[in-house]
Amino acid sequence: MATYIMLTRIAPGALASPADLERLEHNLMDHIRGDCPDVKWLQNYAVMGPWDYVDVFEAPDMDTAMKVSALVRTHGRARTETWCATEWGRFKDMVHDLS
Repeated sequence: MATYIMLTRIAPGALASPADLERLEHNLMDHIRGDCPDVKWLQNYAVMGPWDYVDVFEAPDMDTAMKVSALVRTHGRARTETWCATEWGRFKDMVHDLS
């Protein structure tokens, strides 16, 4: 499976209180589990800066990763940016034989 990194920023005004974050997370994860059961979550981080969260997950293909992003944008009331990622050691192996 491919690894994806998704940056998420919650829309301004989407939450009325900090307690809403946990409810939003549970609601969103229920949708993702139902629509994308093959996705495996590897890491989740709350971060400071222009993004609120960084999630690392595996998906069987790009279409599935795009579905996850679409679910976060719609049910999570958020903006996302999703990148495909390759582990550094694997990347070095790939480029080792390039001319």
